[in-house]
Amino acid sequence: MNKYERQGRHSADIKTLPEDVAAELARMPTEVIDISDAPPIAPPAPLTPGEVRTILMSLLLTMFLAALDQTIVATALPTIGRQFQDVSNLSWVITAYLLASTAVAPVFGTLSDIYGRRVMIIVSLSLFVAGSILCAVAPNITVLILARGLQGLGGGGIMPVVQTVISDVVSPRERGQYQAYFSGVWMAAGLVGPVVGGVFAEHLHWSLIFWINVPLAVVSLAMLLPKMGKIPVFHRKRKVDWLGGVLLMASAVAVMLVLTWGGNRYLWLSPTILAMMGAAIALACAFVWHAGNTEEPFLPLSLLTRGTVVPYAMVAGACALGALIGLTVHLPLYYEVVYHLSASEAGLALIPLAAISTCGAAFAGRTMARAKHYKRVAIAGTSLATVFGIVLATTTLPLWGLLTILSLLALGLGTTFPVSVTSLQNAVARPQIGTVTGAMNFFRALMASFTVAAFAAILLMALGADISLAGEHRGPVNSIPVADMITAFHYVFGAAAVMLAGAALCMVAMEERPLAGPATVPAEMAE
Repeated sequence: MNKYERQGRHSADIKTLPEDVAAELARMPTEVIDISDAPPIAPPAPLTPGEVRTILMSLLLTMFLAALDQTIVATALPTIGRQFQDVSNLSWVITAYLLASTAVAPVFGTLSDIYGRRVMIIVSLSLFVAGSILCAVAPNITVLILARGLQGLGGGGIMPVVQTVISDVVSPRERGQYQAYFSGVWMAAGLVGPVVGGVFAEHLHWSLIFWINVPLAVVSLAMLLPKMGKIPVFHRKRKVDWLGGVLLMASAVAVMLVLTWGGNRYLWLSPTILAMMGAAIALACAFVWHAGNTEEPFLPLSLLTRGTVVPYAMVAGACALGALIGLTVHLPLYYEVVYHLSASEAGLALIPLAAISTCGAAFAGRTMARAKHYKRVAIAGTSLATVFGIVLATTTLPLWGLLTILSLLALGLGTTFPVSVTSLQNAVARPQIGTVTGAMNFFRALMASFTVAAFAAILLMALGADISLAGEHRGPVNSIPVADMITAFHYVFGAAAVMLAGAALCMVAMEERPLAGPATVPAEMAE
């Protein structure tokens, strides 16, 4: 029919209403709306494989930018300190980016559910490029630190928005393979970043580590934006709970400062650290109270605690990433003291841990596309990683044996990432994927920082030495007996095994919901 008669609809519904309401509706005038000339509303055409590949390449490049800036700056810090004649504040060049990127991850995730992915990817990349330019032209260390904070705002927004766009483009069953690609991007950034940063700082100019972001961001936007119009739209406009967002970011900054400064710049029981702990707890409690008493909170707590998928997937991914980052940060110390490797050789010895975890993620992603019981690969992987962690905690191996066990541990650990991310996104409604993805990145960053601080505390207690200054003062580290360092790292490996066991238990407890997507499950794998 070309005409819609509202009165007729009322007549059909009046019979089921109370008499007074029915009488009122019956007195409403008949209104006829002619829609014969209205153009049909057609859904956007599905993306072709070529368009999906183009979007994927642009998203990988975008994520590479954010990941690279967490690793490329470290090797250029001495050169920057000499130019600005300020070494005492150099750590803030790293800390400012880390604080900002962690605090805004849930904010950008939620805003992408409100204003859309296209708007937020443009905003995050624009902030990132603006911060990069300001870093490159910074006249002093203060401006550089502030610019790094601005750059961190953009970098922290890139991560959840990119992962959310992928969830809009490909089905959950296929999504695990793409999450494995993102793990590869992080691995590449971790390996390439320090080398490129050192080359730029030593042979060219340190500002190039920031200038290089500008053309890469332009290329990324040029590839992505023309295709964004074809991506399905799932966001829902609603009122933004800015107070909740501010409380969340403030509490995150306080927690990150405690984890960054505690046991390093200040003693754990110093008045400064205790005051920041109190501020972090007060802000977190204020956020929880506000979220529970607001109609549409910025980050719905029920979304994170409801059901048997989201909390378990979030904890599993956070524990696995925390163990990986904690070992990556502290293992060079073990290599240098126990195996007498140089700093560059110790860096190369980290490659198995970083690279093989990407292989585990790729294997799990491909398994998810084929297997009905897709979480079994993550259960097996984290269980085996736990066993290898126990082996490291109870034995002392030659270097080749250590690298072999670390590779096997990383292979099992990597299976957690695609399974946890895809399960998390598959468990919530489409308009909430950005919110839950931002929250996931937020808690993963907090867990990584917590693990680095916890492992450092374990080493300090076991060794009784100020290893936090190892990068600048080699004397205290070189004077530590090899046997003491081996014993201390047995505790570290044991702590990593406990975290991996927690990830395995969460994977066991997590509900395994069917994944939507192409019917590619072979008959023999249906059971």
